[in-house]
Amino acid sequence: MVILEIEKAIEIPVQFNGIEYIRIGSYKKLLKEFSSKERDLWRKFDLSAFEDQIAKANVDESEVLKLLDYPSYFDLIDIPLPEERKAIIEKLSEEEIIIKNDAGTWDVTNLGAVLFAKELSRFKYLKRKAVRVIQYKGNSRIETIREQEGRRGYAVGFEELISYIDNLLPRNEIIGKALRKEHPIYPQLAIRELVANAIIHQDFSVRGTGPMVEIFSDRMEITNPGVPLVDSERFLDTPPKSRNEALASFMRRMGICEERGSGFDKVVFETESYQLPAPIVEVSSEHTKVILFTYKDLKEMTKEEKIRACYLHACLKYVTRDFLTNASLRERFGIKDKNSAIASRIIKDSTDRGVIKLKNIDTAPRYYKYLPFWS
Repeated sequence: MVILEIEKAIEIPVQFNGIEYIRIGSYKKLLKEFSSKERDLWRKFDLSAFEDQIAKANVDESEVLKLLDYPSYFDLIDIPLPEERKAIIEKLSEEEIIIKNDAGTWDVTNLGAVLFAKELSRFKYLKRKAVRVIQYKGNSRIETIREQEGRRGYAVGFEELISYIDNLLPRNEIIGKALRKEHPIYPQLAIRELVANAIIHQDFSVRGTGPMVEIFSDRMEITNPGVPLVDSERFLDTPPKSRNEALASFMRRMGICEERGSGFDKVVFETESYQLPAPIVEVSSEHTKVILFTYKDLKEMTKEEKIRACYLHACLKYVTRDFLTNASLRERFGIKDKNSAIASRIIKDSTDRGVIKLKNIDTAPRYYKYLPFWS
């Protein structure tokens, strides 16, 4: 007697020699002959959240503890590590990191694996979801200096990932009265927010790709699979919306993200405080990319870069119940008061482009206040 166990379908119907089958009662039938059943099956795939799906099935308790970095889980949620295996398993089950199956063993969920895996490569469908970090020579992808792919789950490996990225980034050396101090080129808080967002908001259904951080001499690009659920021009004011709700909630509990929709606000605020060019969001058919730039003097910025910075400054002011003014824009770019005409030119170009609009016209020009075009 031979017993063959076939794993249940996760994203597509299971095939044998390219043919899809389904069990009707006690009989095996061709799926194509039962269109209503096929529709129901696809509907279940669509309604099944990524986090609830199974990353590895039928493992015993010992294997669960080998696959998952459970001590880090207890440390991250700030509760004591139980001394007994049974209590550890119960807590992991309570969090739906693992679930009991009909065979009496355990299934590791995607939520558990993608956050707490000791080795993501041990989970068949999650190998390509590790974060890749690539450093290039110069400002093109022609020559690679180093490349590394993450091994651990996102939660247990996040601080290590941020530290690794930070060590690759160049720094400016500032000479004080007695000491030399290194000043980071990019604000670390902005990097943390963008990397966390790339992890949380990625579309896990896009196969063969995962989050990626690319470091060039003049910029840094952070890419994730999937297109945004909101208009990229409205990242600052749109309420939070995530396609991976359980993942986002868990990351919030562990202090890695806030899940309040304020992440991009912080990115813009930090780039302004460093007087960097405004970040750019690029959306393709299957990916979202955010680009941070190194410092550039205002004279070196293109007209497009100035308009982009002006627009995001107006957005940031709006969400804090304030307004863009000539004075606030001078502060954003580090323009001296005597050169207010430079700020006026940027505001005029931005108004002509239609990305900002005048709020009050019944006052002197020096008191003009501006809003984003969508307000």
